[in-house]
Amino acid sequence: MLVYLICYGISFLLARRHLYVPSGLLLIGAAVWLYMRDYLCTKNLIHLRGLFCLAFVGGQGVSCFKLSRLQTDWQTETWVCFLLGTAAFWLAFEGMERRKAGGVRGSADEGEAASLGEAKSGGKMPEQEHAGTVPKRPGAGGNYPRRLLIAMAGVTGLAWAAFLFEAFWLGFVPLFSYGVPHAYSYFHVTGVHYFTVSSVLVPSMAVVYGAMLRRRGGNLQKSRGFWAAVVLAALSLALPVLCVSRFQLIMAAGMALFTFISINEAIRLRYVLLLAAFMIPAYLGLTVMRSHSVSYLNGIFEMKNSATPIFITQPYMYIANNYDNFNCLVEGLEEYAWGRRMLFPLWAFTGLKFVAPFLVNFPLFVTKEELTTVTLFYDAYYDFGLAGMILFGAVLGVICCFLVRRREREHSMAEHLVYAQIAMYMALSFFTTWFSNPTTWFYLGMTGAVCWYVGRGGKYAGER
Repeated sequence: MLVYLICYGISFLLARRHLYVPSGLLLIGAAVWLYMRDYLCTKNLIHLRGLFCLAFVGGQGVSCFKLSRLQTDWQTETWVCFLLGTAAFWLAFEGMERRKAGGVRGSADEGEAASLGEAKSGGKMPEQEHAGTVPKRPGAGGNYPRRLLIAMAGVTGLAWAAFLFEAFWLGFVPLFSYGVPHAYSYFHVTGVHYFTVSSVLVPSMAVVYGAMLRRRGGNLQKSRGFWAAVVLAALSLALPVLCVSRFQLIMAAGMALFTFISINEAIRLRYVLLLAAFMIPAYLGLTVMRSHSVSYLNGIFEMKNSATPIFITQPYMYIANNYDNFNCLVEGLEEYAWGRRMLFPLWAFTGLKFVAPFLVNFPLFVTKEELTTVTLFYDAYYDFGLAGMILFGAVLGVICCFLVRRREREHSMAEHLVYAQIAMYMALSFFTTWFSNPTTWFYLGMTGAVCWYVGRGGKYAGER
């Protein structure tokens, strides 16, 4: 953290002197340092704190380059906000980590003392009294894979039914709506679209299903269930394509990859390269199908160098402009929302947003109308200002530490699926206010329902 603080202070001073590229490079270096620190300590590629620091601090560094005319020098308060949010997350995580480590050591010492006492007295330990009575592991037998396959089929069926209803009700399919750049933005039926986008969960479930079969032994290629899972995953991936949603496609592929890493705890580089080889053309293809021409995008992004290739411009702006949108919020916000922004999922799921519109009607402070993505902390500041940044960062750090520790101990299906989702949110922390989004909670609820049906989150065969 000390390295980050030093780099952050120097980056701030460089930015004030309009030395934007060195300022950004310094923050990117700090982000890589923070990520590598957690990775080297844990050997966990998707360590939640490491992913958050790499994405959020690294994204801030990218934004510091100021390659677009839409970007301006940030307010000092904006710099302070980013610093406090990151520091609160990191320190809360560290505090919980040290507290848990101390508790584990204390428990071990107490257990050792108790063992010595029992040995001296000649008494039996509880585990000696029940020697040979080893409880059967919940996933060591039974029909867990079959029930997971049924759950995958159910989620896929619900998603397709919802999609077909939306297509019928709205009278169009985004993929076939040529010349309409924002066709997907209009492809929403209230309440139904949650089920359509739940298709992004199926590839992750397919990864877990494959792990279940593999750890039970046998040839996956000869398993009818394995090929059924592949078909269900393919059907689920087809929905983001039909909706022309690059975001959903990235979510589905990213969560599946993170689930794979969580299960295997190691991944070879060729798997990452294969995923990239699939994702890049798919992403570019969906860009074309959304009628987003190069001239259209360049007109929106307003790059200082008009010759910048679109494959650099587009990802740059989808990262960089989010921090400038936050700066717009700092500059333009006149009064806090006092929790109403972050409670939007409650207003949405209960329908109160239709009964009391004042609960959700707030101006959106952005650099340009078309560029509406924001950072993870946008609503926290909107609600409580600097205090919101600190509180939200600290709470998120504690939760992430809990998930990391639980995954290290349990390794159940629920841990893998939930951990992969949260890891995806941390890896895209520069993108949007995940936990103020009802879809995030719908995903988590759907995952919980699947785990309950399959076996209340029971462990599957062959795990440690």
